[in-house]
Amino acid sequence: MSVTNKIVKGFKATLGARLINNISNALLMLLLARVLLTPDEYGLLFLVIAIVSVTQLGSDLGLARSAARYISDRKETDPSSIPFIIRVSLRYRLILIGIVVGLLVLTRNLLARVLDTPELSTLLLLGAIYLVFLSMYSYYQTIFQGFNKVDLSAIVEVVNNLTRVLFVVLLSLLGFGVVGALLGYVLGFVFATIIGTIILYRRFYTAYDDRGGDRSLRTKILRYSVPLTASHSANILDRRVDTVLVGYFINPVAVGYYVLAKQISEFVTVFSGALGFSVSPTFGEQKANDSLEQAARIYETSLQYVFLIYIPAAVGIILVAGPAITLTFGEGYAGAAPVLQVLGIYVIFQSITDVTTNGLDYLGRANARAVAKGVTSVGNVLLNIVLIPLYGATGAALATVVTFGAYTLVNVHVMHRELSLNFRRLGRAFGFATAISAAMGGAVVILVRYASNIPALLGVITVGVLVWGALVILTGVIDPRETIAQLT
Repeated sequence: MSVTNKIVKGFKATLGARLINNISNALLMLLLARVLLTPDEYGLLFLVIAIVSVTQLGSDLGLARSAARYISDRKETDPSSIPFIIRVSLRYRLILIGIVVGLLVLTRNLLARVLDTPELSTLLLLGAIYLVFLSMYSYYQTIFQGFNKVDLSAIVEVVNNLTRVLFVVLLSLLGFGVVGALLGYVLGFVFATIIGTIILYRRFYTAYDDRGGDRSLRTKILRYSVPLTASHSANILDRRVDTVLVGYFINPVAVGYYVLAKQISEFVTVFSGALGFSVSPTFGEQKANDSLEQAARIYETSLQYVFLIYIPAAVGIILVAGPAITLTFGEGYAGAAPVLQVLGIYVIFQSITDVTTNGLDYLGRANARAVAKGVTSVGNVLLNIVLIPLYGATGAALATVVTFGAYTLVNVHVMHRELSLNFRRLGRAFGFATAISAAMGGAVVILVRYASNIPALLGVITVGVLVWGALVILTGVIDPRETIAQLT
């Protein structure tokens, strides 16, 4: 199978899974925010999830990504070492999970007092179980990526999201409130973990001759996990600590505004996330084959698509955020609209990062990424502490945009150092995307004032998409026949 076909196959599987993920999450978000929970309960649920996600960084320490990197390197050249890599990474993973879960249970009352939210004490007991299965779920996704079998990661992801929606809605409707919703999340990860365990054992662990490994390989895995730990920890800080700080400085209602806006922005980046997850193992394979020039062209093409999709998407988010929030979720969530407008810029940076960071790990540049992530994450926490008291949840969004933007630019620079990118080609793609966005935005500005109900809002968005699509085709930036042929 050619490199292009392999990427497209993985991309289609991952995109399909993430579309299911995002559609189910969007449905869940709508039901929880508008029907099942109050704004205060919605914020409380995601405050618990944010706390647990922060503690998750201690249950991984970069071991899964390090193992995936060595699996990618050795599955062809030294396949007999694969079972050893799986055993080592899984053993340390389980030990770390046990330690972190114990600490979370012991400190839950302290966290409840610090955040002045007594309900957290009980909810974090369930959160500890959530942490166990969340950690194992993420482990399997990463390991399957190392085998360049992202279609299997997609299966695990689909199982998680479909079962999550089912149990969250069912338990909430039965009157269990925040506890039921959180338990639904737990059950989603439980079923995904069971499936992941079966796949890993049958498809990979027993498929290779097991000749064991040596201390040097274990040392390499542990050593490479250090920079990955730093970057992963910093990534968790970027994504979750801001939510905890909003809860600390303001209240769970503001957490609800912030989380809702961030969930919408993450929904938009489904394409770039799938593309980055699918293409990144290829960079490691191309480097192993001394084909860095081809790797550079693959990365540049990925960025072209990202520019063409996400610069217009950011413009659209900024222009329709107000009516979109109030018409969809109700006036009770109007405070999320300015947060979402700021995060429109974040969408651009996130999409570029999606197709860059995992690739750097597979190219062996995790150290550089870790340094950048560590510095910008500390900056993000400091900016949050300054801006949240001044501007509320919108201040947290501003901090995210500033620091994540800096991190994105550093990652692209490191990728350029590794692959020697053609910035003329990228600049031309960026210019086309910006011009198309301006034209599309002009049409939306004229029409958005008439978006007084959901059908009218959908009509405005449809017009924007049609203008974008027509300009993309007329300018010849993308050949629709070639794109459709590849994706089918």
